[in-house]
Amino acid sequence: MALVMNNENGRLQHRRGAIGRDLAGIAVITAIAAIGYVAFPDNLALLTRMMTIALLVLSLDLVTGYCGVATLGHAALFGAGAYAAGILSAHYGINDPLLMMLAGIAGGAVAGLFCGVVILRAHGLPQLVLSIALINLFHEFANKASSWTGGSDGLSGIAPDPIFGIFEFDLYGQTAFFFGMALLLAVFMLLRLLVRSPFGMLCRAIKQDPLRVRAMGASPKAALISMYGISGAVAGIGGALNAISTQVVGLDSLSFTQSAEALVMLVLGGTGSLFGALSGTVVFMLFEDYVSAANPFHWLTMVGALLIAVVLFAPKGLYGTAANFIGRRREQHS
Repeated sequence: MALVMNNENGRLQHRRGAIGRDLAGIAVITAIAAIGYVAFPDNLALLTRMMTIALLVLSLDLVTGYCGVATLGHAALFGAGAYAAGILSAHYGINDPLLMMLAGIAGGAVAGLFCGVVILRAHGLPQLVLSIALINLFHEFANKASSWTGGSDGLSGIAPDPIFGIFEFDLYGQTAFFFGMALLLAVFMLLRLLVRSPFGMLCRAIKQDPLRVRAMGASPKAALISMYGISGAVAGIGGALNAISTQVVGLDSLSFTQSAEALVMLVLGGTGSLFGALSGTVVFMLFEDYVSAANPFHWLTMVGALLIAVVLFAPKGLYGTAANFIGRRREQHS
């Protein structure tokens, strides 16, 4: 009886600790957004762009950090969501932002399921090759289907209506900023619940030992494909937000460069951690914006030096290394 009570108390404490970390995470994200809003009132477009890319990096973390699937083509899901939302507005005249967001979720999820089925047929290096092939195929398809996507000129004519008929998307980007902030917080909380759920724990187990998971009667491939669909939906939200906020969709949303930079941001912050994905995105994009403005000719050198330093001295990423350091300090004082 005492053992049962101890186990129950342990679960309650763990649950309370998780809830506390979630609330702390929300507070930190909100505080950073508020600081950015005050510090960069004339550059809200950058902050909104940061939120769209953060959603892409979060979606990448689901399949790479939590499931161990190697991919360099995740921008295909982001671009699918962006084009789905943009086409709904430009070609069908459906300009409600929430409906456009639903179209982005559907487009990203379908693209995620398709990519998952293809990529998961291989392992290791062949997975990377398949992911690169897929991003190139998506890019070329969008380029050739110019009557729908605008091709190399980009898809224009996107005109989102005011949210709830009240908040218009103005030139200052305030509505887009707060809309993106609400989406990011909602997605972050849902993903925190997802990665702690039995399904999330199953995906972590698949990353560690897929043979043992299969021996237990579970299907690793089915779980990974499902996670790919969820990841696609999250990336689609980012793509749709990008289409709504900029009111144009270009081929760069489906570029290999976009995929590679998302992976760099994830590694910079730390894989297998939603907080790491967010911190890596913020640090990379702010550093890139600052050094490119300060030194337009050598900013790539400085970005490369930062990445080399992080990989050599903080192999678990900025957030992962900091979390491990704090954990060790707590153990020493306990």
